[in-house]
Amino acid sequence: MILFGASGHAKVIRNIIRKGGGDVPFLLDDNEMVKELLGVEVRTFSSILDLSHEELIVSIGINRIRKKVVQKLKTQFGIAIHPAAVIDIDAQIGKGTVVMARAVVNSSVIIGEHCIINTSCSVDHDCVLDGYVHVSPGVTLCGDVTVGEGTHIGAGAIVIPGIKIGKWATVGAGTVVINDVPDNAVVVGNPARIIKYND
Repeated sequence: MILFGASGHAKVIRNIIRKGGGDVPFLLDDNEMVKELLGVEVRTFSSILDLSHEELIVSIGINRIRKKVVQKLKTQFGIAIHPAAVIDIDAQIGKGTVVMARAVVNSSVIIGEHCIINTSCSVDHDCVLDGYVHVSPGVTLCGDVTVGEGTHIGAGAIVIPGIKIGKWATVGAGTVVINDVPDNAVVVGNPARIIKYND
C-alpha cells in the first residue's frame, strides 16, 4: 500500500497497515523538502510514472484537500482497518477509507469512500456516511444517523439517533447534536447551535 501525504495522519495509517501484516514501501508528497517519515522514503508525485497498478490511500486529514487529491489520481484505492477495530459483518466500507484502533462500526452501517473513522469512535446501526467524512476520536454516532459528504465531526461529539447532518458541515469537539444540521453549517455546544457557515 502506498500513502499520499507524509504527515501525522500518514504515521497512524502506516502503523495500521503494518499491524495488519502489510507494508508501505514509500510515501508520496508534493513537498520536495520532505524526504522520509518514520524511516520510510518519501517521493514526489512527479517522480512516479504510473500508479495504475498500485493500491493507495490518501493520508491527508483535511477533507477538502483529500478530495482534491483523490480526483487527480488515477489508481486503485485500498482500505486500512486497524486489527483492534470492531467492524460488524453487515457493515460496508468504501475504498480509500481508514478505520482506526478501537473504533466500532455496527450492523448495517454504510461508510462511503475516503472517510476517516478515527480512534475509539462509535458508529451505531444503520448510520450512513457519505464520502470524505471525518469522524474524530471519541465521537458517538447513535443509530440511524446520516452524515453528508465532507463533514467533519470533532472529537468527543455526540449525535442522537435519527439525526441528519448535511454536506461539508463542521460539528465542534464535544458538541451534542439533537437537531438536524444543514449543509455547510458549523455547530458547537450542548445542545448544538449554528455559529456560522463554511464557505
